Amino acid sequence: MYPPTARTIPNRSRDKMSYDRETAHAVLDEAYHCALGFTVDGQPRVLPTLHVRVGDTLYLHGSTGSRPLLAARDDGLPVCVTVTLLDGLVYARSQFHHSANYRSVVAHGTARLVTDEREKTAMLTALVEKVGAGRSTDTRPPSRRELAETAVLALPLREVSVRARTGGVREDEADLHLPHWAGVLPLRLTAGPPETADGVTAPLPAYLRAARTPWHDPVPLHGEHVRLEPLEAAHADDLHTATADDEVWRHLTVARPSAPAGTADVIAGALAAQHRGERVAWAQRSVTTGVVVGTTSYDEIDPERRSVAIGHTFLGRPWWRTGINTEAKLLLLGRAFDDLGAVRVVWHTDIRNVRSQAAIERLGATREGVLRMHRQRPDGSWRDTVQYAMTVDEWPSAQARLRERLRRTTPVA
Repeated sequence: MYPPTARTIPNRSRDKMSYDRETAHAVLDEAYHCALGFTVDGQPRVLPTLHVRVGDTLYLHGSTGSRPLLAARDDGLPVCVTVTLLDGLVYARSQFHHSANYRSVVAHGTARLVTDEREKTAMLTALVEKVGAGRSTDTRPPSRRELAETAVLALPLREVSVRARTGGVREDEADLHLPHWAGVLPLRLTAGPPETADGVTAPLPAYLRAARTPWHDPVPLHGEHVRLEPLEAAHADDLHTATADDEVWRHLTVARPSAPAGTADVIAGALAAQHRGERVAWAQRSVTTGVVVGTTSYDEIDPERRSVAIGHTFLGRPWWRTGINTEAKLLLLGRAFDDLGAVRVVWHTDIRNVRSQAAIERLGATREGVLRMHRQRPDGSWRDTVQYAMTVDEWPSAQARLRERLRRTTPVA
């Protein structure tokens, strides 16, 4: 416990206060930024900055030319640091009782300027590790010049308090009859899909991939004709070249991109859906030539019902009716039925796309019906969708037929 002091004991709402060390540390560790309050030349200042906790010391990142760092050079700088995590908005029947659920930490003390190079390096390493476990070994460390340009304040955690509100609506009994909605809107900080910088060819690090079930994991799948690898932004140029044919895009729900940037947007949409847990996307790469020739995905992923759909598939025209498409489906079916324990795999295709329907039927899937006005085409018209499915009971015989077909297929360039 942190001992309460005159600066950390509130005048009101003491029931929301805590001085528990572990609770304070948890809030500081979850938050990525803080507000640093201080006084310079008699004037108050509040600056947002990054922080990291190491033991019972809070380190604050800054520039050597900033006001708080300059003021801390001699005897240190009296500061007040606050961190707040907003967990929800509370809606009451009366305006007066609207509130918020939150967790906040306030720390008082005198911050010192870190001058020891080893301590500064350790702090920067801890800060980088906070944004991604393993990131410090996956990047270039700072040079001596960069260290000299970086300033660090260290605040001993001694005067610390935690203030929090949790739970639901609290309002007067007289207001309970009012015909207004009341409740809590939960809030949370969530990461969006990573956006790879131009020129980067390295794969997305594991610490930036969203934690998912095995059903959501785009594991690489290898065959004799095709290799399925996790779809990345770096595939855009090759995928655009391979699929530069109007026939490839004729029955898709997106229009054919006119330039690689448009294909990059298609990939970005797939990766955004993947980040939301709605899809798992692969690039299809020819084993013979090493060229990216298409893409395919899982969607409608339902681990509870042990069901998944195979879709969003488009393949360069030179590779139609080759072992690549057959083997890609064989790999995806094997992953679904044998590895994930699926009992059902589904396909959807435009009712106008007779070629796709024939290809799905050759896989051994059963046509189940038509979903009317199911999806909108790029031209604005509504398509009827033909639905096919294969069950786990049908998989063994379908697998044998597909393997026999592949055995008679000559690898294609």
